[in-house]
Amino acid sequence: MQCENFNRGLEKAKLHDYTGAIVDFTAELEVNPYFAEAYLQRGLAYYDLGEALRAVSDYTEALKLDSKLIQAYYSRALARMVLKNLPSAIDDIERAIRLDYNYAAAHNLRGTLLRKSGDVHGAIVSFKKAAELYIVQKDAENCRLCMEKIKQLQPKPQPQQVVSIKPSTSASPVIMHEGDYFKQLIEKAEQGDIREALESLNWVFQVDPQDGKAYCIRGVIRCKQERYIDAIADFNQALKYNFQDAIVYRNRGKARLQLGDNTGAIADFNKALELEPDNAMLFIARGNAYRSMGNHYGAVQDYTKALQLDPEDAHAYYNRGLAYTHIEEMQQAINDYQKAASIFCEKEDWKNYQKVLDSLNKITVPSQDLNKPQSTILRQKLLRLVGGYWEIAERLIEDAKYYYPGMSEDWYMEKVISDIERDRR
Repeated sequence: MQCENFNRGLEKAKLHDYTGAIVDFTAELEVNPYFAEAYLQRGLAYYDLGEALRAVSDYTEALKLDSKLIQAYYSRALARMVLKNLPSAIDDIERAIRLDYNYAAAHNLRGTLLRKSGDVHGAIVSFKKAAELYIVQKDAENCRLCMEKIKQLQPKPQPQQVVSIKPSTSASPVIMHEGDYFKQLIEKAEQGDIREALESLNWVFQVDPQDGKAYCIRGVIRCKQERYIDAIADFNQALKYNFQDAIVYRNRGKARLQLGDNTGAIADFNKALELEPDNAMLFIARGNAYRSMGNHYGAVQDYTKALQLDPEDAHAYYNRGLAYTHIEEMQQAINDYQKAASIFCEKEDWKNYQKVLDSLNKITVPSQDLNKPQSTILRQKLLRLVGGYWEIAERLIEDAKYYYPGMSEDWYMEKVISDIERDRR
């Protein structure tokens, strides 16, 4: 039977008969000297017998045959640590992590090696990443052990801040990037698994209650729950614990905007733009804040900047159209609405497509309110005076109703007509 010696060796290793396993792996290698896995397994057996030097030799042979055998790098790092060859052990574990960044045990071992070499900060970063990965694997025990190691390393009076948005000179690769575990939590929230995302975040807070990025992600989730005050509190905590990233300011600005704090929202968007000056979405967000507070000219400028960065952003065209409408630049508004509708149509985004058409029709076709019994002559005259854009007429009528409540519809139209003609004279 093919690989009979190898398979028999595996069975003996499971039964802790490491000497017998070595005999079988050796016999297999005599038949198949290019069998990298056989060298790896014999190395593991040697290690379990306490012969670390022979184990290193076999791991090295395995890697000569298969340079991507990740377990061989991990195992050789472990054996070299036993032999007190820390620099070589760290080099091996770094290679293992480069091959598989989600290898929890490798990050855990890396933490131990860095701690032994005196790099406390790097060790905390590695244990923290290992804990995060163990959370994903639902490995509560190993996660708890990593948490204990972190607590032991953190100074008692002032717990060390271990999260940084900038690369550490002593710890690589950096754990905070958009593809990490936290992005998975955001995706869970977007898919409706908000409770599961929050439960997972609770694990992260147990790992490190001062994790600025965890607060940031919880703030984003709370925004999705429309819990804007709680979200702002989390973003504040993220900044307190030194997670100075544009995503914090961007989302805190959006939460403030939802609560009507336009000035605060603009301040946050300004800070985010300092960090991400080429982010078109930030210009749209700040434009929305300007528009919300009545600064439609400022809004137009921001939407224009967004379109300079992304000429196919339908939302920027639509929002600029809204701003143009308020400053009565109707032809520009129509052009922007038509461009937005075209892009939404190509993307088959029918919900936004219909919203744009509704806005477009509103400034070119009299609204349904005009079906009420009113003077057709007055309506036509007023429509001519506003250049055919009924939304302007509606806004002027609403203003008249505000200052002169309780009058008839015809009276309001006559009042608006009179005011327009007076102003023109």
